[in-house]
Amino acid sequence: MMRRWLLVFVCVLPMSAQQVGTDARADQLIQELKLTVLRKESGYLGIIGVTPQTVQVNDRSLAVQSQNYYMLTRALPINYLHKLEPADTHILIEGGPVDYYIFHPDGRVEVQTLGMDMAHGERPVVAVPPGCWKALVLRQGASYALMANALSPEFTPDRVQIGEGDAWVKRFSAKAPWATPEFLRMLIGPNKK
Repeated sequence: MMRRWLLVFVCVLPMSAQQVGTDARADQLIQELKLTVLRKESGYLGIIGVTPQTVQVNDRSLAVQSQNYYMLTRALPINYLHKLEPADTHILIEGGPVDYYIFHPDGRVEVQTLGMDMAHGERPVVAVPPGCWKALVLRQGASYALMANALSPEFTPDRVQIGEGDAWVKRFSAKAPWATPEFLRMLIGPNKK
């Protein structure tokens, strides 16, 4: 008589005390990474650092790159409209998805989704060219999205513009089916000029 044995291997991986994708996990990440609320733009920010290498930009020495943690949550689901001089690359670490609304200086608009469902067009990295306006919106149903972003050259507060006004809304209205005046004003949020 032949005996059959069923061998089961159990792989035990270290897991956080909090379940990935929950509000409790978002709170845990905010505390562990020492994230603070980003005024005006909204969301949570944690400065990682800057590279020691520098580059000259407009007679000014800037680090080649700066890096941050950035997080959206159900409580703060929108990163309001802003324009950065540096290129800004976002990498999804956990959670999501997040829709990126990008407004190019030449008048083009696009939406890209930062997420892991690549079969449905999501990507784990979104690169926003320098000089573009952008706003981020956490997808409904997502608890949070933790990202890392690299800005090149480094971020400085004097090289960002936050918010816009009616002329901006008029310029980008109807450039895409989603670009309604109401939606664009929602992306501007409390920072209307």
